[in-house]
Amino acid sequence: MSAIDFSAFVDRLAQVSGDVILPFFRTNMGANDKSSGGSFDPVTEADRGAESAMRKLIREQFPSHGVIGEEFGAEKADAEFVWILDPIDGTKSFISGLPTWGTLIGLLRHERPVFGMMAQPFTRERYSGDGRVAKLRTPAFAPGDRIGADWATRAIRTRACPDLSQATLMTTSPRLLASDAHREAYARVESQVRLVRYGGDCYCYCALAGGHVDLVIESGLKAYDIAPLIPIVQGAGGVITDWRGDDASKGGAIVAAGDPRMHEAALKLLAGG
Repeated sequence: MSAIDFSAFVDRLAQVSGDVILPFFRTNMGANDKSSGGSFDPVTEADRGAESAMRKLIREQFPSHGVIGEEFGAEKADAEFVWILDPIDGTKSFISGLPTWGTLIGLLRHERPVFGMMAQPFTRERYSGDGRVAKLRTPAFAPGDRIGADWATRAIRTRACPDLSQATLMTTSPRLLASDAHREAYARVESQVRLVRYGGDCYCYCALAGGHVDLVIESGLKAYDIAPLIPIVQGAGGVITDWRGDDASKGGAIVAAGDPRMHEAALKLLAGG
């Protein structure tokens, strides 16, 4: 069974999660702090409700599959197929009324990411990939339409950018990097690029896959923050690893580039070169 067999089901997961989340967006809902005294790490009723809805659908449709989610942990994590869920990646943006958040849905097979989606129910965008191809699905608007009833899907590709001096770099925030050493390493790269943009969370990687951004550098990520994005970046022709050039699917310090030459240059600077 190939990952593409699950693509319709992933759309269903995106729909049920969006149905839960959207009524909370840009309302006066509260947020709890999961940080236990560290950096503010908000969670909302929308996060928990959306993950619960997706888990319920997975259990009903694929009872032998495992699930790893941000809000409710792991179950059957040693199964052949494991779903990895982050119901609202970018909760700080979500509670601030900004649309730069998304629902991350990934599928692991034998612990390797084989399919991923970033769904943004407010903008009605769905980025997906299987490591070979990446696509963006959006509403299809015709002249005079107020709401597009149909969907348009197109393949997306990263853009060529071999030189850091011409690159656009994104990170959610330098303050979120895991240590002083990581911030110093990141600053070496930032000092070499043409344009830097902060914010975005999962949107950074989708902007890279769509050919709008050249480099994304972050650290301190969990598996559910990054594993669903790997098949999208790779399917669009990009490279995504940890800062040592190894597997990124477990999280940690992550660097993604649209051009392999850009990735190599960033790795050297991050290592102190």
